[in-house]
Amino acid sequence: MIWLWSAILFWLAAWAFNAWAARQPFARTRAGRLAIPALFGATLLVLWEGVVRGLEVPGVILPAPSVIWGTITASVPILWQDFVQTILKGGLSGYVIGCGAAVLTAIAIDRSPFLQRGLLPVGNFVAALPIVGIAPILVMWFGFDWQSKAAVVVVMVFFPVLVNTVAGLAATDRMQRDLMATYSASYWQTLMKLRLPAAMPFIFNGLKIATTLALIGAIVAEFFGSPIKGMGFRISTAVGQLALDMVWAEIAVAALAGSAFYGLVALIEKGVTFWHPSQRARS
Repeated sequence: MIWLWSAILFWLAAWAFNAWAARQPFARTRAGRLAIPALFGATLLVLWEGVVRGLEVPGVILPAPSVIWGTITASVPILWQDFVQTILKGGLSGYVIGCGAAVLTAIAIDRSPFLQRGLLPVGNFVAALPIVGIAPILVMWFGFDWQSKAAVVVVMVFFPVLVNTVAGLAATDRMQRDLMATYSASYWQTLMKLRLPAAMPFIFNGLKIATTLALIGAIVAEFFGSPIKGMGFRISTAVGQLALDMVWAEIAVAALAGSAFYGLVALIEKGVTFWHPSQRARS
């Protein structure tokens, strides 16, 4: 019981310190925006470590962060091999293909009212299909290697990017389009000079959503068939062996990769849409 009260007191004290730090002027600087979340994350890890060790939680239920870190350092070659197979091959290739196809399809929809009325409802239907139902079918179609995982990712990321791009292309008002018409600009000139730049905030919203979907899709697809490598394969195998430390090690790598991927897309967005009010407000 003393461990429980100690954990509660530590949490209250850490919460108060984090809340105080978040109100300081330093928290509004660029370094502060990184330090405050890192401090909060470190607090959670310390609390996790203390509760697991204090209550003597079995490792097959919840391993301590120190045990997970030990597994990560001892399994770097395996984790790297799984990362390349799942993230770089299946996830990244599917992300690029799916997002690129979504943007091109959105431009086609913008040009054709028929596609706008016919394709968007079909896309909504496809987006509503459960991933656990689509993944086995695509694995059977494209094989057990990374190509089937890329196909699952394409299906998952296509519709969010498509919807955001279509909304972005419609974001310009009538006066702006009339101004381009007075310059005798063609459709493609108006698209490249006005409508596509104005749609970039919407497109990047879709791209950021798609980063997490790509990661989830690539991992889940490996549960239904893969070569003897990959994050999904390793997680399912480790669960069967009750090696929860390896499961959490794969989860940690996936979380770091997903955060880095999201951050990279957000960084590119900041450079491309520097003119947008939302970017100026964050500076």
